[in-house]
This record gives sequence, C-alpha cells and structure tokens, in this order.
Amino acid sequence: MIAVETFAAAVEASALGGFARGSGWAYPVANLVHLLGLVLLVGGIGLVDLRLAGAFRTLPVAALSRALTPVAIVGLACMALSGPVLFAADARSLVRSDYFQLKLALIAVALANAAAFRWLWSPSAPEVTPLLRGMAIGSILSWLTVAALGRLIAYA
Repeated sequence: MIAVETFAAAVEASALGGFARGSGWAYPVANLVHLLGLVLLVGGIGLVDLRLAGAFRTLPVAALSRALTPVAIVGLACMALSGPVLFAADARSLVRSDYFQLKLALIAVALANAAAFRWLWSPSAPEVTPLLRGMAIGSILSWLTVAALGRLIAYA
C-alpha cells in the first residue's frame, strides 16, 4: 500500500494535480465530462444490454449494437480522459477509499466482460445464448454499480 500512496502523492504533486486543484474550471469541467461519459456509456451499452437480456424484442440486436456501441465507446473515452483529472486533484484520499478501490476493480471486471462478450458474440447470430444474456445483465449491473460507487466516494 505504501507504493500506491507514494504514487498517489506524486500524482497530486504533479502539474496535472496542481492544475486540477488550482484552476477554477478544470475540476468542474472534468466532472461534467465524466458525467456525460457515464450517460453515454450506460445509455448506449445499457440499451444494447437490455435488448440482449430480452427487452425490446422488436428491435434487431445487430442494428441496435451498430448504432449504440460507438456511443458507449465515446462515453468510455470521455470517462477515461476526465477520470485522471479528477483523480489527480485528490489522489491520496481516493487511494484510501474502499469505494474507489471497488470502483476500479469493478471497471476492470466490466471491461473484461465487454471484451469477452465481443469475442463470443456474433451480431449475425439470430439467437442470444443464455451465457450472452447473463453477460449482458452482468454488464448493466456492473456499470450501474460503478456509477453508484463513484457517487458514494464523495460521501465516505
């Protein structure tokens, strides 16, 4: 844990950390971009996952995935770019937060689930297998839990 705290202290002391804390707009803008990213990610992939889980059966899975997966990827990119700014502002406190640690672990699980899903799923396949349905439900639950943990960090 000492290496993690040393890393966090270095991030806080970095130019990015100083900018995130010292600018009147950097942290609020990063926070808004992070929230926008979450909306795009969960809105995009969440609808695809809901369809795969059995909702909206009249919508073709492949077309929905083609339309909304890029939206989700843009959301993930927004979060990946804004997250380090948010982290740099208060890194030492964040690395000690159980919610933050759980959030990072769950992000890794959700991304691994997404990669495995893309490896196993063929958009041209007419049937969604029970495994893929379970992975879609796991995706929804994972990303919503990541969002909840992100909010809980502020209150712990």
